[in-house]
This record gives sequence, structure tokens and C-alpha cells, in this order.
Amino acid sequence: MDKSSPPIDQRKPTDSQALSAVCRSCLHQFEAPQVARDIVCPNCGRNRIVAHPELAQLNIAHIDCDAFYASVEKRDNPELASKPVIIGGEHRGVVSTACYIARMNGVRSAMPMFKAKKLCPDAVIIRPRMTVYRDVGLQIREKFRSITPSVQPLSIDEAFLDLTGTQRLHGMAPAALLARLAGEIEQDIGVTVSVGLAPNKFLAKLASDMDKPRGFIVIGEADKLDILAKLPITRIYGIGAKSAQRLKKDGLTVIGQLQDMEEATLIRRYGEIGQRLFRLSRGIDTRHVSPNSKAKSVSSERTLNKDLADLPSLEDRLWSLSETVAADLKRKEMAGLTVTLKLKTSMHRIITRSRTLDSPTQLAETLFEVGSDLLKPLVDGTPYRLIGIGVSHFRPVTEADQPDLVEPTRTKRAQVERAMDSLRGRFGGSTIKKGRSMRPAPNPTGRRQ
Repeated sequence: MDKSSPPIDQRKPTDSQALSAVCRSCLHQFEAPQVARDIVCPNCGRNRIVAHPELAQLNIAHIDCDAFYASVEKRDNPELASKPVIIGGEHRGVVSTACYIARMNGVRSAMPMFKAKKLCPDAVIIRPRMTVYRDVGLQIREKFRSITPSVQPLSIDEAFLDLTGTQRLHGMAPAALLARLAGEIEQDIGVTVSVGLAPNKFLAKLASDMDKPRGFIVIGEADKLDILAKLPITRIYGIGAKSAQRLKKDGLTVIGQLQDMEEATLIRRYGEIGQRLFRLSRGIDTRHVSPNSKAKSVSSERTLNKDLADLPSLEDRLWSLSETVAADLKRKEMAGLTVTLKLKTSMHRIITRSRTLDSPTQLAETLFEVGSDLLKPLVDGTPYRLIGIGVSHFRPVTEADQPDLVEPTRTKRAQVERAMDSLRGRFGGSTIKKGRSMRPAPNPTGRRQ
């Protein structure tokens, strides 16, 4: 057990403990000597209250827009307000996002569109308007920066905020400031957000997802163990479906089971990832909110000397581009969750395919592996004049390329690539090459020479 945490019987506030409270409707701040669900604002009489014994001490927030793309579409077309809305390709592809009405019918992001239409046949399907969403996202980001300069965007519609020191500047506690901000975004921009407030980034992001839409959840040091204990292990970032299956085989399905295990045991079983499981299961996260103005994506593309239609030739170019992007990511200390393949046909038609990973990457091997999987279905005899690979949706480098429980060979490849990076740093970039970089180019028939 984490020795810094209080005993179990001290984690939950009792009815007699004073709770710091903020009314989300009128922003009145007060002390409330009862549990949050029973609190009514003494100023306006409403019950939209945020209350927690540690409310005045918490400064790290995560704000996430609610069904962002669908919310923008409903804002721009009020006739859609009461209808299920799905954003994505109408006939092919997958769901980008769905409004909460559609989600009640089982529709989820990344679901094949044909399946979503079966689950929700009355849904209005809208193709994404990325330029519009990007503009709205930038407006919301400016709202974030109006209350603190410490804003770390995670994507177009979410960010971490560090509100340390803002009370003196704005004259209100961080919780009240966040409640005011959420109201302003809804009123001025027409999009709702959910807020998580906690001692660190991991808990704040967890909290923001617990009561959507228009939620505001607080997790403190005293109650974090109880809250985490009931959650599935997949709520720990970097634990995807495959890793969860591996842990399930070992009898581990909820975070509380990890809390009962010693750190040495977890490290012995799962190596480097075991230490992360130990710390995050106890709500320990030492990462800082890192404001930056980094690019939204890092990519590389190449116009080919002649059109190519065979997989080996295209993969050769893809590997070179993957190395270029990986080197750029490492130099800029960036890692991304979404890998995008770009192709342009001989008729100048642009084709893009994307895949979102379980955890961010900056490795050439991972970029090539994902890019190749996206490429193979598109190699059908069509001649291509351009190929490119890119990464977006950046996350902190500390989260990148975590050890893989299911595929240890992937972990070994990552270690090899990092070792090669170290050697290149010492002896020069062209000194060390992978065998893939030096294999002979295919002949015109597509067979290796």
C-alpha cells in the first residue's frame, strides 16, 4: 500500500465534515457540512454543486468537450437538437463521434459505420467538417488561456490546465473559476464541456470522463484509492484491450486488485510496465502540465519519380518516410496517438487512412507497422504518385511506447531502436542503419532482386 495515503477509514468524508463547495449556477462559494448530493446553494437555491473537503487545495484540471463534433453540428443546425447524430463517412469508414442520443443506442467512436446504422437507423449521418471543428477548438483553447497560461492541449477538444496561483489573479478558487469557464464556453461558443479537478493529470483526466455530459467531478488525495479501486484496469492509460486480456488471464480485472499487490511483484511479473501499474493504481502521477505551441501534426511525404502500384515498392518508400518522421518526433520530444497514411493516385485523388493507437509513439518501427497495415488494402492495382505518413494527437513523451504485455517482441524492437538512436547520436546519423533500410530496391516486376 502507498504509505503516503491515509488509512482506509480516513478516506471518505463523513456527514459531519465540512465540505468546501461551489455552486456551478451562481458561482457562490461556501462551506457545506453534508454530502454533495444533498447540497443546495444557499444563494440561488439550485443543486448544481461541486463539493469536496480538498476543493481549495486542488489545482490540476482536465477539460473535455462533450461529443465535440456532434455538438458543433447541433449548434449550427438547431433542428438536430433532439435527433441522434453520427459524424463519419456515410457509406464507408468508421464513426468519428456520436452524440449522446446515438450513444444510448450503442453507437461508439471507431465503430464501423454499417454497424452504427444498424444500431441507430434513424441517425442523421454527417461528414466531418474539420476546418469548422478546428476553428471552434481554437476558440475554446483561447478561453482556457484566459484563466491560466499553463494549458497543455491534448487534441482539438481537450486540454490539461494548471490553476496554481490563479486564485490571487482572478479572485476565486480554481473550482469556481472552472465552473465559470464551463458556463462561458457553453454560452459564448455553444458547446458543453466536462471538467475533472484533482491533484494530478491522471486523476483529472479520469474525473472528467465520469459524469458526461456537463459533468464536474473532483478526486482528492483522501478518496482517490477508493474511487480507483472499483474501476476496470483499462482505465489506466496505456492499457488497451490486448494488455487487459493478458492481465485478465492473470486474474486481474479491476484496479483495486493492483492496489493489493507489492511493487516488486508487479515489476517481476510485468517488467517496466509493472511499476507504472503500481503507481497509477494508487493515483500517483508526477507529470507536470506542459504548455506548448507544438505543431498539430508531424509528417513526411514524397512525390514519386514514377507511379508505383506494387506493395514492396510502396513499403520501401514508407519505411524511409517512417524513419524521417520518427527522427523529427524524437528531436522535438513529441509522441502521437494517431498515425495517418496519405496516398495520391495518378489522377491526383488524395486518399487518407488513420488509426489511433492504445498509447502514443515516436518509433519508426511502429509508424511503419501501422502504415503498412493501412496501405495493404489500398494496393489493388491503382498507381500512386505520392505516399506520406504522419502523426497527430500528441501526448507527453513520458507516455510513449510503453512496454507491451502481449507482444514482448514489440518492446524489444523499441529497445533496439532507442539503442540505435544512441549510437547515431555518438557516431553520426548515417553510421547505423537497419537491415530494412539497406535492402535492395525491387525490380520493375515487383520481385526483390
